[in-house]
Amino acid sequence: MNFTEKAKKHIDSCRFCWMCRHICPIGNATGQERNNARARAICLSLVMRGAENPEAVADNVYECALCGACVKECATGWDPVSFTLEARKELAMEGKLPSYIEKLLDNYEKSGSVYAAAEENSALTEAKKRHANKTDTLFLLSHAAIYRDAQDTVKSVGLLEKTGIKFTVAEKEPSSGADLRFLIGDTGETQEAARNCTELLNEYKTVIFLNPDDAKIVVREYKEWGIDVKAKLFTFTSFIADNLDKLKVKRKKLKIAPQDPFALGRELEETEPLRKIAAAAGTLNEMLNNRKDTFMAASAIMAEYMPEVMKTVGEGRLRDSAAVGADAMLTCSPSEHAVVKDLAFDGVKAISVAELLLD
Repeated sequence: MNFTEKAKKHIDSCRFCWMCRHICPIGNATGQERNNARARAICLSLVMRGAENPEAVADNVYECALCGACVKECATGWDPVSFTLEARKELAMEGKLPSYIEKLLDNYEKSGSVYAAAEENSALTEAKKRHANKTDTLFLLSHAAIYRDAQDTVKSVGLLEKTGIKFTVAEKEPSSGADLRFLIGDTGETQEAARNCTELLNEYKTVIFLNPDDAKIVVREYKEWGIDVKAKLFTFTSFIADNLDKLKVKRKKLKIAPQDPFALGRELEETEPLRKIAAAAGTLNEMLNNRKDTFMAASAIMAEYMPEVMKTVGEGRLRDSAAVGADAMLTCSPSEHAVVKDLAFDGVKAISVAELLLD
């Protein structure tokens, strides 16, 4: 693997302590030492020095959620996410990807989405038709929302309708590049997807992102790649929070634990809109790990190849909600909701923003 000098420095430095082991969602779910950042750095160091073959560590490289909890916790500033992304890029360049990752990339080549093609939810098709006309505002749903969380996505469209804003939903959405970046890092293919998506985004004055993962890559990585998005950008949660007065929210006897997706809580540092929504509809009960210190609740793309681990991660977050006396865990990420919607722990279930406000 041809790592950059920066990645080599981080790999060689992130090897001498276990200070972040307790905050790795995958390591906590599997109980395996190989899943913490230090172990991954040691494995990649062996590859870097020719003592091990890249194929031997490929599975381990894809067991990372790239959630950045280890980066946030590192007192010395090392970045396991950056060298894990580089490792994925190198595996792709050398043609040594695991077969289950190749399958997701084959899906992308065939359909434009990493998720296996399936007949679209009929209610979502109808919702799209209601918003086929061109307006000044684009509601970008994301492929995770369309293909893995369609029923709730219909509710999200319905909730946005209640704000009174006129908006457009694309008949066929391009990938933002977020899924490709997760799978193969900052490659030319990922940046090409980003540029293709930008062509759509720049047709509108305003873009509302349902999926925080899309918002994060557009706000952070697009700028680094020199891709200019001219539209005014909102996350779904921030837009809904700004328009709560139009929704006439009915307060419930419900104790709600907000679940910050790491793309919002750590990357974009947007945490208050979700709490404003929760407080408007019920009583706010904070989990111990929240905002920048949040734990991920799941990942739709990782559920494609690690379904049982993602189930365990989701149940763990529901357990955290139950521990603070919550009745429900409020999610605002289709990628998380797609996995946790069918789970429960001690009576606590996950609900989406649309479910909470439309009920």
